[in-house]
Amino acid sequence: MPTLTIRNLPEQVHAALRLQAAQDGLSMEAEVRKILTEACKIDKKSPTGLQNLVDQLYNGKKPTHVVEQLIQERRSEASKE
Repeated sequence: MPTLTIRNLPEQVHAALRLQAAQDGLSMEAEVRKILTEACKIDKKSPTGLQNLVDQLYNGKKPTHVVEQLIQERRSEASKE
């Protein structure tokens, strides 16, 4: 089976992976393998695959009025410039 080495991983990412692995009862290696396997399963090019990814990321708690909030934030930032 192929092997992957990741160099220069930010300490914050490493710590988060370690915590996530512990919470899932897995080794860090198994946790990363699980994450990569899931990431590669999703067909991000299809609308359905993208929607599934968004649903997964927000865990069923998608925010509402995102565009309006972004516009309001940008207008606020622009007024300070």
